Amino acid sequence: MGLKTIPFRDIEDKVENMYEAVAVMSGQAKVELQERILSKAIMDHQEEEEDLDVFDEVEEPSPENYEEKEKVTTVAIDRFLDGDVNWRRSTLE
Repeated sequence: MGLKTIPFRDIEDKVENMYEAVAVMSGQAKVELQERILSKAIMDHQEEEEDLDVFDEVEEPSPENYEEKEKVTTVAIDRFLDGDVNWRRSTLE
């Protein structure tokens, strides 16, 4: 699930400026991370609705239940190269 080498030509086909491409991919990675954090918070909140008492034990996550996910940077770069990311340039005034 690691990031593979990406030819510069693939990125240059999408944008003219490499710095712009990096900024867009970075922004997309932030969005992906925020979505993951939000979905985890929602899942945790749904689990907490069971009304735990003061002395109830909360289950600790175990290594057997570990779910490996693709890194947010990898997801962001793949979405950028697939053309799934929309962005616009801001104008300085």
